[in-house]
Amino acid sequence: MNTIDEITRRRFLTSGKNLVGGAALMSMLGQSAIGSPAAQPVGPHFAPKAKRVIYLHMVGGPAQMDLFDYKPAMQEMYDKDLPDSIRKGQRLTTMTSGQARFPIAPSRFKFSQAGECGMWMNTELLPWMAKKADDICLMRSLNTEAINHEPAIAAMQTGNQVTGRPCLGSWASYGLGTMNENLPSFVVLVAVPSNREQEQAISSRLWSSGYLPGQFAGVSFRSKGDPILYINNPPGVPDALRKKSIDGLNRLNEINYGALGDPEIQTRIQQYEMAFRMQASVPELTDMSSEPKHIFDLYGEDVQKPGSFANTALMARRLAERGVRFIQVYHNNWDHHSNVGGRMPDQCKDVDQPCYALLEDLEQRGMLDETLVIWGGEFGRTIYSQGSLSKTNYGRDHHPRCFSMWMAGGGAKPGTVYGETDDFSYNIVRDPLHIRDFHATVLHLLGFDHEQFSYKFQGLNQKLTGVLPAHVVKDLLA
Repeated sequence: MNTIDEITRRRFLTSGKNLVGGAALMSMLGQSAIGSPAAQPVGPHFAPKAKRVIYLHMVGGPAQMDLFDYKPAMQEMYDKDLPDSIRKGQRLTTMTSGQARFPIAPSRFKFSQAGECGMWMNTELLPWMAKKADDICLMRSLNTEAINHEPAIAAMQTGNQVTGRPCLGSWASYGLGTMNENLPSFVVLVAVPSNREQEQAISSRLWSSGYLPGQFAGVSFRSKGDPILYINNPPGVPDALRKKSIDGLNRLNEINYGALGDPEIQTRIQQYEMAFRMQASVPELTDMSSEPKHIFDLYGEDVQKPGSFANTALMARRLAERGVRFIQVYHNNWDHHSNVGGRMPDQCKDVDQPCYALLEDLEQRGMLDETLVIWGGEFGRTIYSQGSLSKTNYGRDHHPRCFSMWMAGGGAKPGTVYGETDDFSYNIVRDPLHIRDFHATVLHLLGFDHEQFSYKFQGLNQKLTGVLPAHVVKDLLA
């Protein structure tokens, strides 16, 4: 060690004459912050109902009143202004706060009751999903403080509107570890929508491990070309030579770790080893030629189109089948500020049959009971129209006060509708469900007490659910 530049602050404070400083740092950060023990999964607090999660995030905020929150009274309110008694002076985005009017735009789509449970939903655009109503736990009273996409997606994924925190997938991986040594415990898939009119930007900040060890970050698979860049050997380099090179690098990294004590070096060692093992496992995973015809028929006509939502949903099942702990899927273009009538059918066509197929496929394989499937966005939409209004073309602004999501399998209560909004789908009138409560409930299904499931960082026991009250919603549990 020749220069001070080679010494990390953490190593400097924990060595030699700085032993007192090291003790203070250890007290503040916890032992896990300065060494490899942090890389070990902590294990559940009690037996989990769900062993794995497939989270289908609809980026942009699906309009709840056009999909799952049936509001027939709005048909008589067409083009009338949203009453002040409903809005109650609540915050609006700058996209509609300057509008002279807030004309009511009823959903133009057909709703009916589905399943033996009689769940109301848009059966015109979601006929396949309606067949699974008795398996779905529908939550109509989600709410958040975030009114714009960036903070809202961050809050939905990480529990905090400020980016840089660990996401739900990283927490699950940190808590439960991996079930397959040849694949990551947390994989991210980004589906390409058939309609690309107004997509939101998403990036790896959403699947970051934040202050958790780097090995618990999500690994993004590409839909075209090599699923993971640089995983394959360069031309002319055989596996034996690649393995010898990795072994040599790992020995050097171990020496470096002994000198510097930086836990990210341990993460690097594990990533090299994982990349080598994935060279054999990933090609088998992504080769769908072994799937029988009835599976392709189940997922629909787009299933063999790389990057489609149908193809991504089947890939999610294959990942779950091979022991991946958390599969995060993103489907974009749900930000319907205009042309709801034109865009909503495209969006629903993308996801309707594949969502049905995913649940059916998991159930047929005996996996649904142990796989929690989540579907939803980061917030809802307004009942009033943004911009011009016609019966075939209207837009909807962001609305954080209420929105709908659903869960299935993994211990979620099937055939259930939780929460109720007013006639305008604007305010919650029964059983509000804050996203902190949603996170606490998901962690409970994974076997964790959200109050006890924490990581020492910057002197605090950091939690997914934060410091404000959060509650497990027992009515959502089977």
